[in-house]
This record gives sequence, structure tokens and C-alpha cells, in this order.
Amino acid sequence: MVLQRYQGTRSRVGKSVPGGHHDFLNYSGPENVELSMDLRRLFAFVTLVLLAWPACAQSNAQPGTLFKTIESLDTQLFDAYNHCDLKTLGAMVSDDLEFYHDQTGLSVGKDPFIAAIKQNICGKVQRTLVPGSIEVYPLNGYGAVELGVHRFQHPGHPEDGAGQAKFVTVWQNKDGVWKVTRAISYDHESANK
Repeated sequence: MVLQRYQGTRSRVGKSVPGGHHDFLNYSGPENVELSMDLRRLFAFVTLVLLAWPACAQSNAQPGTLFKTIESLDTQLFDAYNHCDLKTLGAMVSDDLEFYHDQTGLSVGKDPFIAAIKQNICGKVQRTLVPGSIEVYPLNGYGAVELGVHRFQHPGHPEDGAGQAKFVTVWQNKDGVWKVTRAISYDHESANK
């Protein structure tokens, strides 16, 4: 069941919370709780992903041209990530990139994303894709959505252990140039569990 945080209390969607307050789906008074723009964007993005899943799916079970293209782009993107090639990395993400991370929240824009990579990733973290985890689905008239699982290691620091997370990447194909416009990295946990 979805949980909604409201003024320091938690409520199940469709239920009242202590003090007579209701969650945003059922509250119809004039002081209706407005969702933040970030939450609206995330909701719209997740809705888009969910609507795209059933249509014309290409997964790792049936590698087609789109799958191979996105798989290659993923390799290029994270080769740049792993080698701190910020120029290549910057060329592969849109200026208005929205990057959602379950632990650090939302980062908007290419510049803050690249700065965070430089400060927190370069020389400290290596990303590997979990073999066979990629799924690719077309987004008609826009590009593609990629889903998968990746692992993160800390070279030279085995005591830090390896982490694992799921990810969603939206790729836009504009005039034959593919760029990441939205990304979500979530469900971070130890890879050694």
C-alpha cells in the first residue's frame, strides 16, 4: 500500500490520518495539499515508463536493433563514468537532465550531475552491469527506456563492500543523437547479501 507523508504523520492512501487530515488523493477541501513539482515530475515519469512497458517490448530475451543500440550506449556512458571521462559523459546527458537517486534525492541539470561525478565517483567507484539484467522498451517518437541492475565497487577499498541497485534510464533520440534525459537509481543495497 502506498504511504504518504503529511505534516509529520504517515497515512495510507484513501485513509484519514490523526487530526482529521486526509491524504492528497481524497482530500477535496480548499486547502488541498499540492504535490511538489519534483514529485509531479517523478510521478509523470514513472507513469510514462509503466505505460511503455506493454507496447512493443524488446528485452534481453530478444535482442533487436534498439536493444543493441541502448546496450552500446550504456557501455559508452559507464565507460566514461568509470574512467572519469567527464567530456564524454557530459556529451551523453541532456542539459536538463533529471537524476533521481533513492539516497541523495533529485539532481537537475548536466552541470550539477558532472560536478557530483567528479567529486564523489572519479577514482572512488566503478560500475558494472549485472549480466542479462537490461531490458529496453521503445518510447514512440522520443527514444527508449532502459531498465537494469548494476553493481558498484570501491577499487582499493574492499572493506567498503560492493553495492547493487536497480536503474531506469530514459534515452532521447533527437536528430540521430542519443542522450540521457532522465535517470533513476534506486533500491541500493549490499551486493553480498
